[in-house]
Amino acid sequence: MTNPPTTMRAWRLHEYGSPEEVLRLEDSEIPEPGPGEVRVRVQAIPLNLNDLERTSGKNMMVRPEFPYSPGMEVMGVVDGWGEGSSSVGTQRVVGTTRGAFGGYAEYAICPLSGTFPMPPSVPLPDAAALYFPFHLAWLGLVDRVGLTAGESVLIHAGAGGAGSAAIQLAKHLGARVFATAGTDEKLALCRDLGADVTVNYETADVAEVVLAETGNRGVDVVFDTVGEAVMEASMRCVAYNGHYVMIGFASNKAVADEPFLVPRRIMLGNFHLSGVLMAYGTEDTTEMVKTSMGWNFAPSTLGASIMQEVVALVEQGKLRAVVGESVGFEELPAALERMARRQSMGRTVAVVT
Repeated sequence: MTNPPTTMRAWRLHEYGSPEEVLRLEDSEIPEPGPGEVRVRVQAIPLNLNDLERTSGKNMMVRPEFPYSPGMEVMGVVDGWGEGSSSVGTQRVVGTTRGAFGGYAEYAICPLSGTFPMPPSVPLPDAAALYFPFHLAWLGLVDRVGLTAGESVLIHAGAGGAGSAAIQLAKHLGARVFATAGTDEKLALCRDLGADVTVNYETADVAEVVLAETGNRGVDVVFDTVGEAVMEASMRCVAYNGHYVMIGFASNKAVADEPFLVPRRIMLGNFHLSGVLMAYGTEDTTEMVKTSMGWNFAPSTLGASIMQEVVALVEQGKLRAVVGESVGFEELPAALERMARRQSMGRTVAVVT
């Protein structure tokens, strides 16, 4: 009988910089889960824009001590449990990593509250590409807005992970979809996913197109993962009593923690402004976060419900994962570099096994 492994391969940082310059493939100790956590034997790693910040050192709320592995999301099989977590069993899961880092490795620790089953009916690499994009889309379009058939929605960065999921979900709900992207290839993907009107933000005025297409009324919902670069134009696009849903700040994360919204501009728009934080917690952790930070975590039960709904729709062929690139574990830094250069579409997944 062989002894279980005690070390793993992990892409780790010893300094900040560009991915191909600073990520090193090293042997590291396999981590142990704490209370309320599980250990995942990683099979695939979806790359995220926030991973770039943890590589470059820009705009991080918490800075891990060197050396460490970036990676805020993994997909694999549970193989270890902390106190109170054994009920999950050795099942296939997707999960958010502890502290939103540590995922660029063969084993990762995930809070149970942010870990959800992924059935074998969904193959790799698709199984690794569903979690973050479709949860963001669901939280924004369903949980915040309650999007219904006949309404209209403007989705920025429609060829990205969250954008491509939002297009599909909005069409499934019966909405008219406007999608933006910066190249003809990306616009073609948006149309293939169901977008009714596509706009190249490099060559056209998005607000002018949207207003012209809606009889100068505007759209019922703006789904914005881009932030500062499109914010004013987006506010011009929102209809009376519509919804502006803030998902991310891809254009300039530096302003994410700076005062730059003008209250009068929001008041004059006569629309709802909503934020989406995709973070799930137990009853205890959500109360602690609320009292100490003033933030609101979504209940883990909601996350579980969303995951079940998304998987069911994928199995029925009504939604699909959008994987622009699937690479081997050894190719991860180069793939992350391409993402940094905006050369990716949909999701990029690094397959470990």
